Amino acid sequence: MDVGIVGLGLMGGSLGLSLRENKMIDIVYGYDINKDFEKIAAEKKLVDKIVNFEQIKRCDVIVLAVPVNAIIEILKDLEDTSQDCTIIELGSTKEEISKHLTSKLKQHFIAAHPMAGTENSGPNAAIRDLYKNAVCILCDTQNAAHLHQKRAIEIFSDLGMKIIFMDSLSHDHHTAIISHLPHVISFSLANFVMKEENKKNITHLGGPSFKDMCRIAKSNPKMWSGIFQQNKQNLLNSIEMFQKELQECKKMIEKSDVNELEAWIKDANKLREIL
Repeated sequence: MDVGIVGLGLMGGSLGLSLRENKMIDIVYGYDINKDFEKIAAEKKLVDKIVNFEQIKRCDVIVLAVPVNAIIEILKDLEDTSQDCTIIELGSTKEEISKHLTSKLKQHFIAAHPMAGTENSGPNAAIRDLYKNAVCILCDTQNAAHLHQKRAIEIFSDLGMKIIFMDSLSHDHHTAIISHLPHVISFSLANFVMKEENKKNITHLGGPSFKDMCRIAKSNPKMWSGIFQQNKQNLLNSIEMFQKELQECKKMIEKSDVNELEAWIKDANKLREIL
């Protein structure tokens, strides 16, 4: 089985590294609109061979590891691919992408969201075991033929991922709260601190807790602006709910109610039992 990866950044490059060791895969092809990325991917052996997009379209499996807005654009160019070709996209949003699927594409299309990644981007950030032990959400798989469901499950299982199934609407609702909102908070905190403090103070006073909260503020702007755009309403709802929680905290601080604050913080501590 031949696999073609479109997008050779962190996600695509890491996937290529892992798939090259997969006994089910004969060869891993790579393509990226960024020719510097292709050069680095070839040098680092993230894929077996760099090819053009038309050659990617002839693979048994095509993986789209590009920003969500780019996925929608690429779908137009995949209409003429064989029904035997499994198309897998790795985007962080699902509903908007699903709206752009034709009935023909739906039959061999798999929407997957590996809950894996780092704040770094590009092929130099690729990690061999990025996907190992992470969760992979497969959405609306019932729309695809059995062959393509089976292939996707086999590939992600072989990567060592835990697979869960969800519909696109539920996916976008839950990821807005658990994944997308934390990025909003991190970007906001980083921008706020840089406006209020000079570089010297940030360097001297930015301890582990600050660095932990701002780590994901280094994430790819193009990728995350697209995610925020495609999951707009869910994210706006999440921000509104979070603002209410902040207001509750503000009121407790204003009242100097230590007991209430302590109980509120203890409630937050319970998250450690889940994670």
